[in-house]
Amino acid sequence: MEHVTEDRARILLEQAGRVEVAVLGDVMLDHYYWGTVNRVSPEAPVPVVDLDTETYHLGGAANVAANIRALGASASLFGVVGTDPAGDHLRSLAERGGLQAEGIIRSDTRPTTVKTRIIGNNQQLLRLDRETRSAVDASVIDAVRSALRQRSALQAVILEDYDKGFLSAPMIESVIALAKELGIPVFVDPKKTHTQAYRGCFLFKPNRKEAADMLGTPLRTTDDVLRAGEQLLQLVDCSYVLITLGSQGMMLFERGGAVSSVPTVAKNVADVSGAGDTAIATLATLVACGATVREAAGLANIAAGVVVAEPGIVSITTEALLHATRESALHGAGNA
Repeated sequence: MEHVTEDRARILLEQAGRVEVAVLGDVMLDHYYWGTVNRVSPEAPVPVVDLDTETYHLGGAANVAANIRALGASASLFGVVGTDPAGDHLRSLAERGGLQAEGIIRSDTRPTTVKTRIIGNNQQLLRLDRETRSAVDASVIDAVRSALRQRSALQAVILEDYDKGFLSAPMIESVIALAKELGIPVFVDPKKTHTQAYRGCFLFKPNRKEAADMLGTPLRTTDDVLRAGEQLLQLVDCSYVLITLGSQGMMLFERGGAVSSVPTVAKNVADVSGAGDTAIATLATLVACGATVREAAGLANIAAGVVVAEPGIVSITTEALLHATRESALHGAGNA
């Protein structure tokens, strides 16, 4: 994989203010309890957390949009929340974060998805999920298509699928068809449930486990990954497949047959939550800014390495990405 210099990254990111990316998917409210652990409970062999602070953050597709906005681009967010206080809080956070949140639909038949994490001594100890996974009403599809047509500056679409119900197969197929009509690339962060519905997207980004589940075979070796990438290109009929491999970086497959390895740059891993969100957000934003997919993949890998060094869900920023790109060049990372 060719290395992207800091100067090249800066030139690309200077275009972000002219770019709008739409994110469609399962929006979530991330709720954190932060504290310290000094003892074990006498009631059960579990740590006792002395609570210090309580915070709320945008999660799921909303976190993808937050990453796009943090890179300087405009982000329009489409998803569904409940008619509950958590839904109010999520929308408020989105608007305060500068996101275009008109596409967040309220539903009185489902709760807002909330993930509550308990952090002790900067380590996640427990997560509680409140959610429903039923598909949203079919009428939502027409509303989403209509709203997308009105985004005249739109240059990329991300489908962020957590299998919580917003991205039904008909929704996915309809959005991809509309994007093709408008000449807009679609980037997909997928789940196994909808593999066939993603056909015709621009870039398909499963992680190792998701790719293995879709193909029904484990990906233990490099040869396994190479076969999987080629199979997914055919299965999804897309231009690019990017398989993320955790500590082993990423592997980019192109329709013409080229394969590129993107080695990891993460030095310290505190929390992998949100790394995939940052990667897909950086990919789509930089391609919309004029980067090649290879350049965007290299920078997305660097961005993911930045956010995993921090506990909790954090967004990449222009400054952090440029700094990490400079550090990557100094240490020779990204050359393969």
